[in-house]
Amino acid sequence: MKHERLGIELSGQPLGFAEMVTIGAGKAKISASATGMARIAIAREIVEDAIASGMPVYGSTTGVGAMKDVEWSADELDTFNLGLVRAHHFGTGTPFSCNIVRNAMAIRINTALTGQVGCTPELIQAYIRMLEADLIPVVRRTGSIGCADIGLMGQIGAVLTGVGEAIYRGNRMQAAEAFRAAGLEPMRMAPRDSLASLSINAVSFASAAETTRNAAASIRVLLATAMMAAGALGASRDPWKAVRHVGTAREALIGAWLCNASDEWNWPVATHVQDPLSLRMIAQVFGAVIENLLSTGHKILAATGRSDDNPVVVEGRVMTSGGSLPLDVTILLESAALCMAHAARNAFNRCVILGNGQRRDLPVNLVPPGRIATGFGPIIKLAGEIFSRVLSMSNPVSAQSLVVAAGLEDEAAFLPLVIERFDRQMRALKRLAALEALLSAQAIDILGDEPKGVAAMLYAVVRKHAEFYTVDRPLSAEVEAIEEELGSDEFLSKLIEQVPIASFDDFFALGSLQRIEERLPSQEPAIV
Repeated sequence: MKHERLGIELSGQPLGFAEMVTIGAGKAKISASATGMARIAIAREIVEDAIASGMPVYGSTTGVGAMKDVEWSADELDTFNLGLVRAHHFGTGTPFSCNIVRNAMAIRINTALTGQVGCTPELIQAYIRMLEADLIPVVRRTGSIGCADIGLMGQIGAVLTGVGEAIYRGNRMQAAEAFRAAGLEPMRMAPRDSLASLSINAVSFASAAETTRNAAASIRVLLATAMMAAGALGASRDPWKAVRHVGTAREALIGAWLCNASDEWNWPVATHVQDPLSLRMIAQVFGAVIENLLSTGHKILAATGRSDDNPVVVEGRVMTSGGSLPLDVTILLESAALCMAHAARNAFNRCVILGNGQRRDLPVNLVPPGRIATGFGPIIKLAGEIFSRVLSMSNPVSAQSLVVAAGLEDEAAFLPLVIERFDRQMRALKRLAALEALLSAQAIDILGDEPKGVAAMLYAVVRKHAEFYTVDRPLSAEVEAIEEELGSDEFLSKLIEQVPIASFDDFFALGSLQRIEERLPSQEPAIV
């Protein structure tokens, strides 16, 4: 069946989130710029001249790691390079999504187009052919200490040679079978191609990009439920107005959004002098969070346009490099994990206030007057458990000690582990947003308020899946259903349309794929 795919030309320049979402979804036809391919050819000639001169080239004519001083003869190079990439197919566990693997392959292509890698043009063409056929290697997620994704990228490289597993037309199969079905031939790994296929952080960068974008979406929804809770609790808007004059640029941005998103809803104010900090300081908490997420996002995108290989080709020579340590990205992601804990605490505190009966004469546990029920007291403990989970995953791990390869390799960033914990935090925040919305809707109904605008959107989602609480009932499925809808791209698109934060929403390409494609630079689509 024919369908249109957007043409995206890679050139060695950093990718954007919109491009990565489109590539990850399999909606792009990838090509390499002529200038970038020319740079690859020049770098390759330098590598071949070095090999012909008899100079040892790490990972091309020598072993790797603890075997770096073992040199291979010309007759042994084919066997060594084939074995090298296959030996690094050691990842285990649940596979990454095809979205992440597609983007990892695109990042490998893009960073090679800088002309600093020294691989053959044929290697890049082989990656492009696989993406065009949508033959996607199965990459199991445990296999990198965050100093080149050797056990992750090695699975992609192994598939290039015809071993391992791949997804083709939705079916998981052996790589050789997938190549036959797609009408492709496995790749012969020339010297340098094997190491160029595995000794980079492309899977981690692709995974970091997806998780950071998802975290941005989660924070966007949690900010909306914070505003809804503030209305249900009768908070003063004055701190949101004040921060536009005295706060940081990001705090002012959030303060403006809170004012705009709540403008249609004229809620009764129950403030006595001033509100609890979890209400007064929403702009400060979320301003810091989005500042960090934007910085993290920019750092990840920068990594998609630079070579983190070893060795590299620079100044007309093949040089050893320490660029495979992604510490800059890792440390910012660890800071983002700490930000998630602050956002979770902020939301949990509001959930407690909603249930403790101290604002607007709300009943304890949000039990309607005259009803015999335990109410929402127990579920507030779930909110506390979620906060504790998020907090427990905010401690840094990148500086822990690890020495491998006979002492030669004694630095690591543990980037995949940091991303995995960050991803779990992001998923927990989605559930916390659902709980805050559920509690706020109950309070709104008890008080007889009529939410408008963004709050009305949230209220409608809650009441679609959960009736007004009058008699004790199981809530598990209701919370999960609210979480699923609030976390959907469709709801996020509606939220953005209602009250955008353009500098944040557009940078992270938030919302549905259709919304993203409409904002990509117009290029002639390819028919495949």
